[in-house]
Amino acid sequence: MLYILKNGANFFKKRQEDILSAAFVIGFSVALSRILGLVRYRLLASYFGDNIKLLDSFIAASILPEAIFEVLIFGTIALAFIPVFSQYLSKDKLEKAWHLSSAMITLSLVAFVVISALVIICAKFIAPIIAPGLISKDPMTLPLIARLIRIMILAQLFFVISIFLTGILQSFQRFLVPALASVFYNIGIIVSIIFLVPVFGIYAPAIGMILGALLHLVVQLPLVLSLGFKFRPVLDIKNKDVRETFSLMWPRSIALGLVRISDMINIALASIATVGSIVAFNFAQVLQYVPAALFAASIAQASLPSLSIEFNAKRYQQFKKIFVESLHQILFLILPAAAILAILRVPIVRLVFGAKEFPWETTLLTGRVLIAFSIGIAAQAASLLLTRGFYALRDSVTPVKINVLTVVFNIFLSFVFILIFKLSIVYLAIAYSTANIINVLLLLFLLDRKVKFVQKELFLPILKMSAISLVTAIFLYIPMKLLDQLVFDTTRTIELIVLTSIATAVGLSVYLLLSWLFKVEQIVVFYNFAKRIIRLPAKLARPAPTSIDAQQPNP
Repeated sequence: MLYILKNGANFFKKRQEDILSAAFVIGFSVALSRILGLVRYRLLASYFGDNIKLLDSFIAASILPEAIFEVLIFGTIALAFIPVFSQYLSKDKLEKAWHLSSAMITLSLVAFVVISALVIICAKFIAPIIAPGLISKDPMTLPLIARLIRIMILAQLFFVISIFLTGILQSFQRFLVPALASVFYNIGIIVSIIFLVPVFGIYAPAIGMILGALLHLVVQLPLVLSLGFKFRPVLDIKNKDVRETFSLMWPRSIALGLVRISDMINIALASIATVGSIVAFNFAQVLQYVPAALFAASIAQASLPSLSIEFNAKRYQQFKKIFVESLHQILFLILPAAAILAILRVPIVRLVFGAKEFPWETTLLTGRVLIAFSIGIAAQAASLLLTRGFYALRDSVTPVKINVLTVVFNIFLSFVFILIFKLSIVYLAIAYSTANIINVLLLLFLLDRKVKFVQKELFLPILKMSAISLVTAIFLYIPMKLLDQLVFDTTRTIELIVLTSIATAVGLSVYLLLSWLFKVEQIVVFYNFAKRIIRLPAKLARPAPTSIDAQQPNP
């Protein structure tokens, strides 16, 4: 037992040196986090589903704080900070690395304080921009949304520090603890909903965001300190590494900013439609993010340090090999997931959000929006890796140009569909998916011009997996329809779970069988990796050898 505990503790500190191992660690933690995230939304639907206007207000209020987090903190740091920080790890120049991290944290905190102060002061003016239709129907939602915005913005303060710690740990190829941090973020919100709703009502989950962000920071701090991290407040704007990081950050900030503006416009347009449209659009978006976050983000995130190292070392063939393998692994996992969401959309929405308080009309609308989102899930997933490929090449401008183009196109389509043709909010998701497909095609074309992929090696597996996924969708649809009409009473939760499980099992079995018959290499890769995972408990039970790596701060 002592050996198990000792090796288990060392496991949290262990480096994940190959991309698939790192992606598994991230993916497992992201899966747990996403499950808790869905529990969080289920609780929101359960507690506030009978007052859908209140839930609309909460979701509308969360858009701006989440946008500030993603634009100024998460996406830019992950893609801009890691490549610059990582260059000192390979040269054993940790003091410079710690100085860079201290300077970036200090400058980011200063910027955040200024921005958050403006948001808090102007919250009442921001609310009508975010949800004009909702506020025009019920003016009492204006002060509610403003107060929620003010509470939620405070959570981002802890994220400013925490996300830099995530970047440091991932640069050291420690992926488990940063991935688990998001689990604790959701735990903070869930605990607050369960225990604080009777006291604070709809403000409870907003308070939970502050608690969750604090937990996100605290969980990562011990491991970062064990690696030798030293924080000293410093405003070193003239430092060349700080300036390089900011030079990589601002294009990504613009790109993410435009995406978030697009999201806010979608919420504003949804607010004009029937009550509950904001909830339906947001819940469908949450579901379509799950496979991308679980499979694509984990593999793309794990590949960035390796891609950066290979490019810095001028091993360009190895760079291309890592990128192509990562892309194929993402699509191998994401394509059947998209098919499952598209075909089993209503059962999934009912199982995840279908509390008895959640309106049936909103359930159906969420399902229709979800199938529109599923069209572009694979493109959205692939773009996560493509963007990181450009950042590993120290090119942050090209992805921004493409993102600007496609986001503007997305916004244009959304306005046309909703304001001119007066179509359903389903067409907001269609516009979003169309823009994602155009985005990924342009990114792939331009990256290919830079690194010159072998076309057959790149595209043949993608064509195979796409064709197999279409067949899989058919074999998902047939058992679902037959069992729904002839066998199960799907008004009951247990029978709905059984139906969904059987249809999913049939579809995935067909997908794996056809992948094996058509010699899709990824099935062998994941099979061998699964065997390694199965052996993991036995490794934890063995005596832990003395590890020099565990004693040294550098990887």
